[in-house]
Amino acid sequence: MKLFIKYITQYRLAAVMFCVFTAIFAAVFFLYDIQGEAVLYAAVLCAAVAVVAVTIHFLRFRKKYLERKTLIGNIELLTEKLPDPCSPIEEQYTLMLEKLRAFSYDNQNKYYQERSDSIDYYTTWVHQIKTPISVMQMMLQSEDTEQNRALSAELFRIEQYVEMVLYRFRLDSEANDFVIESVSLDAVIRSAVRKYAPQFVQKKIGIIYSGTTQTVLSDEKWLLFIIEQLLSNAVKYTESGSVTISVTDGNILQVTDTGIGIAAEDLPRIFEKGYTGYNGRADKKSTGLGLYLCRRASEKLSHKIYAESEVGKGSTFYIDLSINKTEIE
Repeated sequence: MKLFIKYITQYRLAAVMFCVFTAIFAAVFFLYDIQGEAVLYAAVLCAAVAVVAVTIHFLRFRKKYLERKTLIGNIELLTEKLPDPCSPIEEQYTLMLEKLRAFSYDNQNKYYQERSDSIDYYTTWVHQIKTPISVMQMMLQSEDTEQNRALSAELFRIEQYVEMVLYRFRLDSEANDFVIESVSLDAVIRSAVRKYAPQFVQKKIGIIYSGTTQTVLSDEKWLLFIIEQLLSNAVKYTESGSVTISVTDGNILQVTDTGIGIAAEDLPRIFEKGYTGYNGRADKKSTGLGLYLCRRASEKLSHKIYAESEVGKGSTFYIDLSINKTEIE
């Protein structure tokens, strides 16, 4: 019924003109004193022909409407030309759409080319910048002083930010950078702990981890990145106490710290891009990207990441690694 109303609305001018012409003929017949039966007979014949014509036209209209509605629902699958136009106006619309599509393709190709060039540049930059960072680390390790340890810690943070750039581009890359396989969770956790051990030692923060024998379906490189980001935040916002890493029987990895905690109003938004919250603004060193990248990577891996926290008592971050049973071929 709604479609028929749309049809009548579109062709209302023809309906109005039919009524006007009928009225004109009726008036002329009346003025010439032609019998009313003749007028009525002619009107009935015209109405019958009109009903047949309108029915056929409406069925064609309905067919075209449904075809285009289906096409709109699957527009991303349209790779060839649009449906053939049925009028000069539709022909103009079709021509405009084809030109817009060509313009869109050109812009899309240009964007992908520029993005590819950008990724190549930053990938090269990341690998090049690691050389002077490694040299500076070796120079600072030559003498064990308080100042050198502080500089080494800052240099370590620089290296983490550099790697974050590379991971940021990899996440948005069209290429599949994820390799899902059976991963030893203990090996990944210990690798992250070893990397951040100097940071824990410098801040005199204890780290508690008793090991695990569990394996999970994940990407080792990206899972390591997520855990490292959580340890980075734990070190950054914990001034005393300890950081505890544990794994439940349900393959839920927990990273608990005794740091400053997260405000209740900030907790729902900590995984948003660029959101730093009260602690980040107070610290003035937070980029708001670390947890955002963790969430993005977790979604790619079909893991779930979430957090609980209480201001002044610490935070606990959870990574649910319990993927549904899947066989690896």
